[in-house]
Amino acid sequence: MSRSFVKDADESVGERLPDIPLSEHPNVVTPRGLAQLRARLVAMRERRDALRAAADTLPQQRELAEVERELRWLNTRVGSAIEIDLAQQPRDRVAFGALVTVDSDEGEARYRIVGEDEAEVEHGLVSHVSPLAKALLGARVGDEVTWQRPAGDLVIEVVRIEYPTDE
Repeated sequence: MSRSFVKDADESVGERLPDIPLSEHPNVVTPRGLAQLRARLVAMRERRDALRAAADTLPQQRELAEVERELRWLNTRVGSAIEIDLAQQPRDRVAFGALVTVDSDEGEARYRIVGEDEAEVEHGLVSHVSPLAKALLGARVGDEVTWQRPAGDLVIEVVRIEYPTDE
């Protein structure tokens, strides 16, 4: 077989993976969300440094490329972060950073409106660009809004609005 069709292991060293796609939305973050991004950045830098010191096998070199890819993304996200001062948010209506208690035919639930990188639906943290957040933003206690969901629209009532200081 011709060597022109065989890739040497050394040829993959230093390859740059394509960048992780960035959101088209402004990168608004809570103080907690920014702290999480910065912690991930520090951890990735430490991992990169450890891999650089010992990246002598192909799997380590591949992991290094993946870590460097994530580092590029994290540097961009931290650099573009717009930290929202939750103390300045309106207390009488739902805005970014709010912890909102809602009630519906499906029962009561609590959701916190956060940045895209901080969102964890299973923990009640929803992105500010999600359909739920879009339905809630601007609502006041007692307002009913329609949450447009793939499972069908749901009318929810805003029961309580808080801005936690656990940041």
